[in-house]
Amino acid sequence: MHETVFYVAMVWMAALLCITVLYMVIAQSATVRILALDTVTIMFVALLVLYSDYRRASYYLDAALVLALVSFIATLAAARYHSEGRVF
Repeated sequence: MHETVFYVAMVWMAALLCITVLYMVIAQSATVRILALDTVTIMFVALLVLYSDYRRASYYLDAALVLALVSFIATLAAARYHSEGRVF
């Protein structure tokens, strides 16, 4: 049962990742692209966590944590640049 749920979650996250990347490419607004890029990184972090469970290796969790932190900082910087015209 655990393997079935794992494979369904992996396929679901991969499908959502593909849909979000497609949406990011066709988006018209810069704000929508920033939000879609943040969503792509969240989906990729989720895939890294699932892959870490599959491989039973904790270093994928470290990579997921670093990616999530970098994504958060980049999203804040991009949103501030878009709204105020400057990063800092």
